[in-house]
Amino acid sequence: MRFDVLTLFPEMFSVLNESIIGRAKKNKQIDINLVNIRDFSENKHNKVDDTPYGGGAGMVMMPDVVYRAYQSLNNKDTKVIYMSPQGKTLDQKKVEELSKEEHLIILCGHYEGIDQRVLDKIVDEEISIGDYVLTGGELPAMVLIDSVSRYVEGVLSEDSIKEESFSNELLEYPQYTRPEVFEGVKVPEILLSGNHQRIDEWRKQKSLEITKKKRPDLLNKK
Repeated sequence: MRFDVLTLFPEMFSVLNESIIGRAKKNKQIDINLVNIRDFSENKHNKVDDTPYGGGAGMVMMPDVVYRAYQSLNNKDTKVIYMSPQGKTLDQKKVEELSKEEHLIILCGHYEGIDQRVLDKIVDEEISIGDYVLTGGELPAMVLIDSVSRYVEGVLSEDSIKEESFSNELLEYPQYTRPEVFEGVKVPEILLSGNHQRIDEWRKQKSLEITKKKRPDLLNKK
């Protein structure tokens, strides 16, 4: 799967070279191509923004610069996503839907945002990661890439994805590892029994209990 990211700050994405996503890149399961929007400025000072018409605080990214950056990409048969607090909130259903795409272009705004004309021309969908405002779209873009990449074939084992939180509208059951006793608290006996049927039943019950306690709203979706 290919991600093309249009951003003013490509260096921020270096964190995606680590851990599971970094390994997926090395194994060529995903490809993350960073495009610096500033490279497409035709101003001698590489200016990419200007004051908003009508007045107001801050600066707005200019449409022509963003559009030239977009045109530099292979933008046929792909989906363009603008990371925006005005978008639909990202959830597991949307993550799984996007993971079936072969190519995503992600546009990161900054300052007071991007001229609406270019958004209307190139953006297919706006996505938010929550009802709050950040300084730019880079962190939300990284959240989107990370969450979607986990569902790309081969990045994680099928069992890891199947049993995690939200995969079946329930939160995940508690996990334990060695030592068997920590600070006087022992691992639940059922997990040491070797009886996989009883362990599965215990995990399902714990998932239900945790969801009822922490996110009862999820049960209304079932």
